[in-house]
Amino acid sequence: MSEPNQEKLDAFLGKMVGDLGAIATGAGVLLGDRLGLFKALREGGKMTAVELSTRTGTQERLVREWLSGQAAAGYVDYDEASDKFYLNAEQELVFADENSPAFMAGAFEFLSALWLDEEKVRQAFQSGKGVGWHDHSACLFRGTERFFRPGYNANLIDSWLPALEGVVEKLERGVDVADVGCGHGASTVLMAQAFPNSRFVGFDYHAPSIERARKAAEVAGVGVNTRFDVAAAKSYTGTYDLVTFFDCLHDMGDPTGAATHVHGSLKPDGTWMIVEPFAHDHLAANLNPVGRVYYAASTFVCTPASVSQEVGLALGAQAGEARLRKVVTGGGFKRLRRAAETPFNMVLEARP
Repeated sequence: MSEPNQEKLDAFLGKMVGDLGAIATGAGVLLGDRLGLFKALREGGKMTAVELSTRTGTQERLVREWLSGQAAAGYVDYDEASDKFYLNAEQELVFADENSPAFMAGAFEFLSALWLDEEKVRQAFQSGKGVGWHDHSACLFRGTERFFRPGYNANLIDSWLPALEGVVEKLERGVDVADVGCGHGASTVLMAQAFPNSRFVGFDYHAPSIERARKAAEVAGVGVNTRFDVAAAKSYTGTYDLVTFFDCLHDMGDPTGAATHVHGSLKPDGTWMIVEPFAHDHLAANLNPVGRVYYAASTFVCTPASVSQEVGLALGAQAGEARLRKVVTGGGFKRLRRAAETPFNMVLEARP
């Protein structure tokens, strides 16, 4: 073994300190999110630890320690003169505003499942049997919705759907839409609110998620044009003008089989909208901060989920357009194009 370069070792250890701090602070974000501390800071402005604890019904000494740690991370601001803590405008958008396109607190809830389910995934590495989506801790399901919903809020209605050929005009007139792998229904409800003349059905094989989606539709007031049914991507019923897959195709054991089923469920002039995590086609190009998050999530959730199913193709969350194209065309689609993209997602439009 070669001797380590001391300067490089020191730099790498410095990186480790930063990474360890991020991991530790992340647990604090989850704690503050669940206790309502961030939202209380947003509503109350500059507050001492005593004032925040009183407002939230929590223990002052623990709240002060939490505030200090978040301030050290730069997630909360601190005014030394008044000994008060507060959120600046940017921190509010990231931690306290659920409707903000920059909201990230849900991501920490999602990522907590990676730690909680490490033993299950470790066993899957050894057995090769994978870990089904339904076998994960419940925080994964709610965290996934809260992680992806801000991106959908920011892009789906104003950017992604308009990028599809003639789809918005159809939705405005009134057509039938299937949202497959809908989870808690965030994407389905958003579309139903924007296009009340169209009819939406959300499908997911995970029954508890479907129950949560039905409640979300009721709260949003879209029950008239929306329903949710338990069904898998290869067995849902009906014929549709638009089928949507949001961040789920790569999780499927047999995505080509799913593509074949979509092809058979579409009307002749229908459209399949596929939203997937953004990725380049080659590994080296994905070795960046976004790829780091997606590969970690894929190691613990996406790839084990696919391996646990029939075929087990295991595309992974960084599949890239070339591999996705092979899946889509393998299902019988003749036309496929990248309609839109963000730093976190790519939107593909497939036509029969």
